[in-house]
Amino acid sequence: MEGKVYLGVARDLENDILSGHLREGALVPSTHQVAERYGINPATAARGVSQLTARGILLKQRGIGLFVAEGARDRLMEERREAFRTGTLKALLDEAHVLGISKRDLLAMIMSS
Repeated sequence: MEGKVYLGVARDLENDILSGHLREGALVPSTHQVAERYGINPATAARGVSQLTARGILLKQRGIGLFVAEGARDRLMEERREAFRTGTLKALLDEAHVLGISKRDLLAMIMSS
C-alpha cells in the first residue's frame, strides 16, 4: 500500500464491501485481525477502520464488533462514482483536449479497449 497505511486499510475494506466479499450486516474483521493481515500496528489498523466508522460505512456494536452498515455498498458506489467523474474522468478529458483527441475519437478508443 502506498501513502498513508491507514488509508490503504480503509480503501481495502471499501473494496471488500464493493466486491461483495463483505456484505451489508456482515461482521468485519477486528482491528487486531486487520493489523495481523497487513503486518501493521493495531493503532494504525484502528485508524483505517475509524475512517469508515466516522462515515457510517461500518457500525460499531459495543462488545460485539464492527459490522457493515445497511446501505454501505450503495453509499460507497456513489462516492466512488463521483470521485471518478470529478477526478479520473476530468483528468482524462483534460489530457485528451491537450492532445487534440476529440470526444468521438476518445469514445472509439474506449470502445476498442
